Amino acid sequence: MGQISTPRPVKLFAGMLAGRTDLFEMAQKEMTARFGAIDAASDVIPFDFTDYYTEEMGPNLLRKFVAFDRLVNPKELVAAKLFTNELEERISEQLGSVRRLVNLDPGYLSLSKLVLASTKDYSHRIYLGDGIFAEVTLHFSNRNFNPWPWTYPDYKTEAYRRFFESLRARYIESLKEQELSP
Repeated sequence: MGQISTPRPVKLFAGMLAGRTDLFEMAQKEMTARFGAIDAASDVIPFDFTDYYTEEMGPNLLRKFVAFDRLVNPKELVAAKLFTNELEERISEQLGSVRRLVNLDPGYLSLSKLVLASTKDYSHRIYLGDGIFAEVTLHFSNRNFNPWPWTYPDYKTEAYRRFFESLRARYIESLKEQELSP
């Protein structure tokens, strides 16, 4: 019989989509209050991989990732997704919009994988609780993050994967600082 163990803490991050960069700043302020200091952020990247969000959020969307300094238990992904969903609604309400203005997708990075939270079920997703599912979007092998057949096209790009590989290096340093050797 296998031994039950506590999982190693993981690196929480959030992917953000919006039509304006000031919306990123609003979301970051609230997420920092909830999750702690941001210790890594990507450049702002044009999001032109799909028109899935165009009707709801408008054209010319931008993408940005932020990661949080404090490592978390992987089970905290459910609470993070519930919080970011509520934050999306709150930002729209604060700005008097009936449509969603910012999309916030939390996930986490471990030594071997990158996991995204979702409210939508699909064949490759598992249910975590409270209406939240998760999928392994990228796996780490041969010194790189690699996609699966179901990986979103933007997460397959070199720019995204480079960002997450640098985040993984930062994560390893955090584990060493906490004496949780990889």
